[in-house]
Amino acid sequence: MQGVRYTHFEICVSSGATPPTVDSPALPTAMHLRGKRGLIMGVANEHSIAWGCARAMHSLGAELALTYLDDKAKLWVQPLAEQIDAMLLPCDVRQAGQMEAVFEVLAARWGTFDFALHAMAYAPKEDLHAPLLDASAAGFAVAMDVSCHSFVRMARLAVPLMPQSGTLLTTSYYGAQKVIGHYNLMGPVKAALEAVVRQLAMELGPRRIRVHALSPGPIRTRAASGIDAFDELLDQAAQRSPEHTLVSIEEVGAVAAGLVSDWARGMTGNIVFVDAGYHIVG
Repeated sequence: MQGVRYTHFEICVSSGATPPTVDSPALPTAMHLRGKRGLIMGVANEHSIAWGCARAMHSLGAELALTYLDDKAKLWVQPLAEQIDAMLLPCDVRQAGQMEAVFEVLAARWGTFDFALHAMAYAPKEDLHAPLLDASAAGFAVAMDVSCHSFVRMARLAVPLMPQSGTLLTTSYYGAQKVIGHYNLMGPVKAALEAVVRQLAMELGPRRIRVHALSPGPIRTRAASGIDAFDELLDQAAQRSPEHTLVSIEEVGAVAAGLVSDWARGMTGNIVFVDAGYHIVG
């Protein structure tokens, strides 16, 4: 019939021919991370989203390395690393050479690895609490460097150690897409981070390296405690989300573990909301 087009698949089916197949290895029968190694950057304490992710990944069999900010943070993070038999390395992304040193150790001990999670964000308190209009250039630059550009740096260092495939994750928040009260300059900073995720997904796709951002709902973490009126954000999320609840670091960790598994190899470039559905009504 004129004007009607048939796909090759439809022609094969109608004629009895065998349709084309995709040469792709079969998915595992059960989701696991056995045989995979990963880096978790940004664990602060047992309440950290990064720790929820690390624990979930470890439970599925992954071998992990964790980073901590400084000696003060090490007191909280070292017992966690010992719980999951993880390598523990210092990394303050504001200090020249520290991130590079982490990847030098991974290259020496592991050679290659499979995934990395970036869970770091920071803005000077005076800039975070001020309206965006009053944010200083220096404060904005620090927030962008720690919260956004350090993810680019992490990716640059990780790619040579992922010769076959891999997954890069970072953490965002709904304030990147909608205006959230008191989130101030972090809204534009997280918006930039989500744009970076999409760009890196495009650039790294040919290398079979997948890139995603996790976007959890508000969780009471040390980093979040610096946001003004954070209790109001928690109450609003619990009241307005379709599930009428807050999410936990365990729930975020479960999604992160799925994203770095082979079950998610057909996904890249996503902002993955783990917020009890709040983003559809917020």
